[in-house]
Amino acid sequence: MHPESDRPDRIEQRQELIEEEEAFRLRQEKRRLALAQRSMRFDWIARAISYLVGALEVLLILRFLLRLFGANTENMFASFIYNLSEPFIAPFSTLFVSPVTGGGANIFDVNVLIAMIVYAILGWLALLFLRYFQGR
Repeated sequence: MHPESDRPDRIEQRQELIEEEEAFRLRQEKRRLALAQRSMRFDWIARAISYLVGALEVLLILRFLLRLFGANTENMFASFIYNLSEPFIAPFSTLFVSPVTGGGANIFDVNVLIAMIVYAILGWLALLFLRYFQGR
């Protein structure tokens, strides 16, 4: 056999090799894209959890400060903060008796502080579980 008769076979083999390499690279790129999209979803959820827990913490801090400084409960802003935060404080409302000063107007609400700690821990645990599932 002449070397010229082997050339078409070699060219076909090379072409097949090139096509297989391109297919492999395409599969790798698709896998990388899928992982990036999954990572973006997890990051979005983590940010949402962080923002929600942060907003809840700010709301509870406002409630704590309003009660500490004896804000007028008839005031629209104070009433709004109290009503908005009430569902989040309800599980903790009778946990401890809060110290009162100023004839009952100024309340150091220990229950709000406990709620803030519990919600911060729950948010942290939610982020931990999310990171655990992201790694799988």
